[in-house]
Amino acid sequence: MTQINNNQIFNQVQTLLVELFELDANDIHLDSHLYQDLDLDSIDAVDLVVRLQNFTGKKIQPDEFKNVRTVNDVVIAVADLLKAK
Repeated sequence: MTQINNNQIFNQVQTLLVELFELDANDIHLDSHLYQDLDLDSIDAVDLVVRLQNFTGKKIQPDEFKNVRTVNDVVIAVADLLKAK
């Protein structure tokens, strides 16, 4: 995969959240909390991880996402995955 920046990752995460959970893109910000602000639950989080695996082409271990709470946390975790060899 070519080099991708955090803004591109945010745009992809935002698109996934809109597609998967019918959220309004205007409600999704880097500081949005997945559970409190976007009303996702643990099943939704699993669905998101599966789609992110497709986006990154990498297997995501549950430990890598257990501390993810905000959209920015997701962006950082995905960026870290893309940097890892």
